[in-house]
Amino acid sequence: MPNTYTQLYIHCVFAVKYRLAMLDTEWDARLRLYITAIVQNHNHKMLAINNMPDHLHIFIGLNPKQSISDMMRIVKSDSAEWINKDGLTKSRFQWQEGYGAFSHSRSQISHVAAYIQNQQAHHKKVTFMDEYRKMLQDFEVEYDEQYIFKPLV
Repeated sequence: MPNTYTQLYIHCVFAVKYRLAMLDTEWDARLRLYITAIVQNHNHKMLAINNMPDHLHIFIGLNPKQSISDMMRIVKSDSAEWINKDGLTKSRFQWQEGYGAFSHSRSQISHVAAYIQNQQAHHKKVTFMDEYRKMLQDFEVEYDEQYIFKPLV
């Protein structure tokens, strides 16, 4: 796109279906590399990626040629297909429907990247749901509690 200049930094959060702890430390580094490749193959820049057993964070420099929703659909479907094809989980793997996407300024890149890289320490103090609700509240996103990532009842 000639004469198109953008600076779009997006932090996305998405969960395993029913928030099941299915992302295993034996292969989660491979998953992060796989998702990084998906993001980069669509001409976005991966700034940070990390996961917990039940959810994943990515922070990207977004290429405006692709919408956030298209990128997330591809990231989630391709990575779930890879997990299932390689038989990495005992049962069929799926990501939960939906995601959170939050924009940041250039001055926040190092802070957001550090936050994502420190997920393991962060979640010793804060649950995923508390973290996610706080993000929604901090960004003043209206939400309905019934549609937030839900565990299997």
